[in-house]
Amino acid sequence: MNTMTSYRARVHKGRLILDVPTELPEGSEIDLVRSDVDTLAEMSEEERRELAAEIAAAQADADAGRGIDIEDLLKQMGKP
Repeated sequence: MNTMTSYRARVHKGRLILDVPTELPEGSEIDLVRSDVDTLAEMSEEERRELAAEIAAAQADADAGRGIDIEDLLKQMGKP
């Protein structure tokens, strides 16, 4: 099973620029999520516990082989 890869980008003149080359095929679309240190700080203790539980459950599913390979998922969605 493939692991999730994160990409770090910076904003330059209103555009997102990846700091490293990628091997993604030309025209690939990816979802970017803004990473702010303040995001966790703004969460309540209950929200942080719920998030930690959801992450742990997702990891347990992946470890048990109950995940979907990203390449298979993209094929199912008709994406190259």
